Amino acid sequence: MNPLVQISLDLTNIDEALETASMAIRAGVDWLEAGTPLILAEGLHGIRKLKESFPGIPIVADLKTMDGGYLEAEMMANAGATHVVVMARAHPETIKCVVKAGKDFGIKVMGDNMVSDNMIDGAKLLEDLGCDYIIHHIGYDERRGIMESGEKTPSPLDELLEIVKAVEIPVQAVGGLSLEDAIKCPQYGAPLVVLGAPLVIDADSFKTADGNLESSLKKICDAIHSQKVFNPNK
Repeated sequence: MNPLVQISLDLTNIDEALETASMAIRAGVDWLEAGTPLILAEGLHGIRKLKESFPGIPIVADLKTMDGGYLEAEMMANAGATHVVVMARAHPETIKCVVKAGKDFGIKVMGDNMVSDNMIDGAKLLEDLGCDYIIHHIGYDERRGIMESGEKTPSPLDELLEIVKAVEIPVQAVGGLSLEDAIKCPQYGAPLVVLGAPLVIDADSFKTADGNLESSLKKICDAIHSQKVFNPNK
């Protein structure tokens, strides 16, 4: 698949999220993500408002499902989400339930390998259980804790190529990437590039970053869309 840009709306106010989403679509973003903070703050209302405002745009509901998989996926789908997220650390039955709901309601399932004991095995498990995409994810708290300890902060790029080689479904990398690193993701074989906290959203206040964001975001989208996705198996 060709490179796609997804913006993570890690905001806590639907009005600001809609304003940011409008700007992002004008700049060339392909997918919108209702980030976990937005879902916690606005619930299904936030998903519905995004769907009403951007009816032709894929909407990822990043609820990070750990249990009650079928019902949560059904609720997100009925609210207008096109993609839902389930965690690799959930029970396998939960992942299967989300995958079944995905089939029943015509939405795609993204499996997140965050805090897996082995990130590669976590990704393979998610694929084996029927997920449509892999999210290779280094968590926010994990990164902050390691940073405060003075140790080297892990990056999703550290194992990204191995993840891409291990699965046949599309991969995205999330968690503390610099803009330069995010733009490089297609060169690692990961076509789904996520922009969010802390790239275009302030990671501490969860508010839109200051500056001429639309112009900068357009340049980033152009840089990502112009690439060919590396195929490590060739």
